[in-house]
Amino acid sequence: MRHALALARRGLGNTWPNPAVGCVILRGGVVVGRGWTQPGGRPHAEVMALTQAGPAAQGATAYVTLEPCAHHGKTPPCAEALARAGIARVVSALTDPDPRVTGRGHAILRAAGIEVTEGVCEAEARELQRGFLTRVVQGRPMLTLKLASSFDGRIATQSGESQWITGPEARRHVHALRLTHDAVMVGGGTARADRPALNVRGFGAVRQPVRIVVSGGALPDLPVEDADHGPLWQVSGTPAAFMAELAARGLTRVLCEGGGELAASLLRAGLVDQLVGYTAGLALGAEGRPAIGALGLEYLADAPRFRLVETRRIGLDLMHRWLRA
Repeated sequence: MRHALALARRGLGNTWPNPAVGCVILRGGVVVGRGWTQPGGRPHAEVMALTQAGPAAQGATAYVTLEPCAHHGKTPPCAEALARAGIARVVSALTDPDPRVTGRGHAILRAAGIEVTEGVCEAEARELQRGFLTRVVQGRPMLTLKLASSFDGRIATQSGESQWITGPEARRHVHALRLTHDAVMVGGGTARADRPALNVRGFGAVRQPVRIVVSGGALPDLPVEDADHGPLWQVSGTPAAFMAELAARGLTRVLCEGGGELAASLLRAGLVDQLVGYTAGLALGAEGRPAIGALGLEYLADAPRFRLVETRRIGLDLMHRWLRA
């Protein structure tokens, strides 16, 4: 199952609105097929693995990171494809909460005489599927807030100079982070001041993330959509409203890269699921521009809390990742 989970991670940022799923088919202790959800959401992982396995799928065990789909969409249900291929056993990590599927995929398999084992590596799968689960259950995409700041939490000098606080290794890591998200989002002030590309660079030809600007006003001239830049969307309104709109348009994982006022509004609304910080070893002082705008807090008990799950030295900087407590 951990092999299947590793395959599923390859699809993060590429498969929306579908989940990123991994599948490994094992027969006689030998991997005969494997696959993961392809860019755009199809073919599904199970179909990829079955195609690779061919006749060797007969009597084999399939390990799948999410309950196989049970509904007829643009492709037939994966649960039926597994049954037709003669799979003898299916091991799944997580039940799909999508009302079109939930429990039905497993039921189709059992009705076909296939042994089904559920909940293997469920915690890891749940974390991997956080974006898809958040969209289906809460009606919004998962939100990662990324902050690159000085040791004292500043993102620019008083004059606005910000390039570069962190080093090239940390900046490359940010591009890898963008690669695992469906969209990169900034506020209108950041878009007008920096005119950011909001794309993935340095990783070859990739499916570029959607670029989102949160603003009710006119946008600056930003690069048009092409092979190096994803679609450009403009949204406005309350954080809850535009996040619901993004979910309705299919997004499951959104990376917010500022500015400070947008970051504060998302934190105040309780919409930040993950914090990723890149901290550099320099201080800019109280006159520097803060990473996060005013939260209006009077008591510590009211502050949004996160738990540390990862730290890593990247070049001369420190990367730290936090999940909502």
